[in-house]
Amino acid sequence: MVNTMASGTTRRILVETKNLSKDPPPGISAIPDENNCRYFHIVMAGPKSSPYEGGLFKLEMFLPENYPLSPPNVRFLTKIYHPNIDKLGRICLDILKDQWSPALQMRTVLLSIQALLSSPNPDDPLANDVATMWKTDEAQAIMTAGEWTRRYAVIDE
Repeated sequence: MVNTMASGTTRRILVETKNLSKDPPPGISAIPDENNCRYFHIVMAGPKSSPYEGGLFKLEMFLPENYPLSPPNVRFLTKIYHPNIDKLGRICLDILKDQWSPALQMRTVLLSIQALLSSPNPDDPLANDVATMWKTDEAQAIMTAGEWTRRYAVIDE
């Protein structure tokens, strides 16, 4: 019984992986690790018209043993100035916590994280200092986010 469930989970991961490579979300690449089909190397382009535009952000995504019953673990490896992402790269996003549903897929998660870059939510922060700056001096916060993007997320040719 357990093997059937495990193989079903693996099959779902393989199908989602194939779909991600065949039809990647715009501005996002998700490459499975060659040694672990549950671990993904993500590169996400900063959304246009955001302070993250022009940046390429590295993330990691790991699918737990009980995926899709539990959400994937995702974190930023690239340093980023954002109220919903802390200095360890952890992400405060409802679908990665209490709003997760097995109907959601890796693609949905990645697109939601990219959307979070366009629409920071300082009212539900993970980085309190950044959220305070976003609320008290949004122009300065956006400027700092842009500076960090240029410093940490722009890959020189």
